[in-house]
Amino acid sequence: MATLSSTSTLVEVQAAYDDNAGYAEDGSAAMARTFITACRILLRRVPKRASHGGRGAEEVELDPTMIREELKAAQQWLATDPVALGDSGTGARFASFADFRE
Repeated sequence: MATLSSTSTLVEVQAAYDDNAGYAEDGSAAMARTFITACRILLRRVPKRASHGGRGAEEVELDPTMIREELKAAQQWLATDPVALGDSGTGARFASFADFRE
């Protein structure tokens, strides 16, 4: 899929959101970035409730709070992903014993 932009349709943005929601399970920084972009566009474009068509039309309700939470989770995941941070996996890793109990 091409990069999301201002010319992306709502259907394309929703598809990108769905297609990339498994970024953590797949361990994919690229998917996380696309998911984050989709979240941002959805928050900007979509009202809480939208409907199209006449009788029997499709009505969609999105919770901006839920999208914001998903956005934050993806950003946090991406910020801690070693590949996304440029770590090739060959460097040393240090454990934190800050909360260690005796």
